[in-house]
Amino acid sequence: MQENEQLQLQEREKLPQVQLIRAMAIIGVVTVHATSFATIKMKTSGIYWAYNFFNIFLRMGTPTFLFLSAFVLFYGYFNRPINGKLLKNFYSRRLKFILVPYIVFSVIYFTIMHYTYYENRAFADTIDSFFDKLLHGQAYTHLYFIFINVQFYVLFPLLLMIFKRKPSWTKWGLIIGFIVQWGYILLNKYYLDIDNKASYSFFYMSNFMLGAFLGIYYPKVKEWFIICRENATRRRIIGWSVLWIFGLCAAALDIYIWYDTRMNGARYNALMFEFAWNMHTYPVALMTLQIAHFAYRNFPKWIVRFFHRLGELSFGIYLVHPLFLFYYRQYPPTATGGKIVHLWYLGGFFVAMAGSWLVVAAITRWVPGSWMLFGKVSSDTKERKRKEQKSKPGQMVFTQGSD
Repeated sequence: MQENEQLQLQEREKLPQVQLIRAMAIIGVVTVHATSFATIKMKTSGIYWAYNFFNIFLRMGTPTFLFLSAFVLFYGYFNRPINGKLLKNFYSRRLKFILVPYIVFSVIYFTIMHYTYYENRAFADTIDSFFDKLLHGQAYTHLYFIFINVQFYVLFPLLLMIFKRKPSWTKWGLIIGFIVQWGYILLNKYYLDIDNKASYSFFYMSNFMLGAFLGIYYPKVKEWFIICRENATRRRIIGWSVLWIFGLCAAALDIYIWYDTRMNGARYNALMFEFAWNMHTYPVALMTLQIAHFAYRNFPKWIVRFFHRLGELSFGIYLVHPLFLFYYRQYPPTATGGKIVHLWYLGGFFVAMAGSWLVVAAITRWVPGSWMLFGKVSSDTKERKRKEQKSKPGQMVFTQGSD
């Protein structure tokens, strides 16, 4: 590796933009879950296209979270020496702040589902079912995301060691990510036939490897993601345009085939859905990074603070928001059409988001041991204000959230 490139890799500044990306991702996740019933029950509505649009376009939430996990890990750990202390710290933090909340919420959701739908099930069958779902991330529909991340945490030290010894391999890692992901998809389609194929990290390997690549080389490529006049060279403008045109076109394809399938009963090869979704979510992860930089530089401070805090709470919101949706849906409107129904679905989003925000913020602030529920939640409001007071006028400073 060239000496100047090595110097760039050693520079690791704080990245408050990460919290804005988390905020965009959690908005996507909650929107998808809030509109899921509408995509089934609102097909006769004149604005069904809008339900389908938000439900499919914002499916970028989970892949973006996975991309960001790899990005933050490689960004934060790449320049640290690999030793027993690092590995012990890495796994102890994940065990404490990720695995414990996953187990706790698996118990919570499984218990709710049991007493709602399976109260008469035999005790032995209940125990067997719980451990089966726990080991496969299926205690509730959204917990597979934590299960996938845990798998990547197992792989991370090995990948980190390989890329530290052979940094040039990270460039090939982008291609390898697609090869592993699509090898798994094809193998599953024609041989394995795993029902919950999306519950395994191989299914998202292109997103993980994109995050790994950017986490390692971010100091070198950072300027490319900052869209502003002083960065607008001819080559970058072309690159930005290609990224956004490709990303939006891929998203449009993904949205269309789902609309055609849902409304018209069209039949597409399953690989078409996988391809459209992969091509949709892959560039959108890069686009959210550009949006985060733009927002951080240009949006009013109060807006940035709002979404920064949302990003800090996103893990807890991810875990708890289905509870709000579950109970909210127990009280559907009596009307079967009209504006009331649309407002009810819209209300589901706001109840899930606002309710989760308030619960997570209150518990993490006031309840001892809240990490067992929501992991390590950054609470840097006082620190941020102190630094802002010391900063230059117009300059905004944030402390970096936990990896």
